Amino acid sequence: MRRLPVSGILVALLALSMLCIGADKPEAKPADGAAWQSLFDGKSLGKWKSTEFGGQGESTVENGAIVLNHGEPLTGITWSGEPPMHMNYEIELEAQRVDGSDFFCGLTIPVDKANCSLIIGGWGGALCGISNLDDNDAANNETTKLHEFKNKQWYHIRMRVEPEHLSAWIDDEQIVNVNTKDKKIGIRFEVELSKPLGIASYQSSAALKNIQWRPLGPATKPAK
Repeated sequence: MRRLPVSGILVALLALSMLCIGADKPEAKPADGAAWQSLFDGKSLGKWKSTEFGGQGESTVENGAIVLNHGEPLTGITWSGEPPMHMNYEIELEAQRVDGSDFFCGLTIPVDKANCSLIIGGWGGALCGISNLDDNDAANNETTKLHEFKNKQWYHIRMRVEPEHLSAWIDDEQIVNVNTKDKKIGIRFEVELSKPLGIASYQSSAALKNIQWRPLGPATKPAK
């Protein structure tokens, strides 16, 4: 994605990373008896299809993981079926940046009738957040968070979608806790082809495994 000038924004990013990432909110509970359901069997892409960004690297399955090889700029996979849910759900995966220095997990997901992306490790390798809220991307809204990542290290990523609320974690650290009431939810145009459910990397090779989801309530379709 478009690079932002480093000079003049580093101090602002560091300040934003120290801000409260949202109002306190009780932990949502999964639906009664809800178990995690796999979206990847570790053997084949299955319903995941290579995203035809143009300039993408190859998407392969190696050693139980989906490998997104370095693209110019993007490589990704998109779910070819109907997304399991559009609201009241959690989705999680393990991801690592194999090489490169930009985001290795751009997780695009449904949020009712809209979509947003959880960016992990973008804009030079450390920035995380939601793209977009009120037309502002992860580098320019209240979800901006800086996190150190090491190449070839697995990170557990979890995203929760609820009415008027988005939450996300890296390992045990909550990085997103934002009230979305009256906010416009959207994505950057570069990942339009990741809709409705997709994962992409930017000028980096990435590996993904243990992709799964679970409901937080009854299955839902987008509101009319």
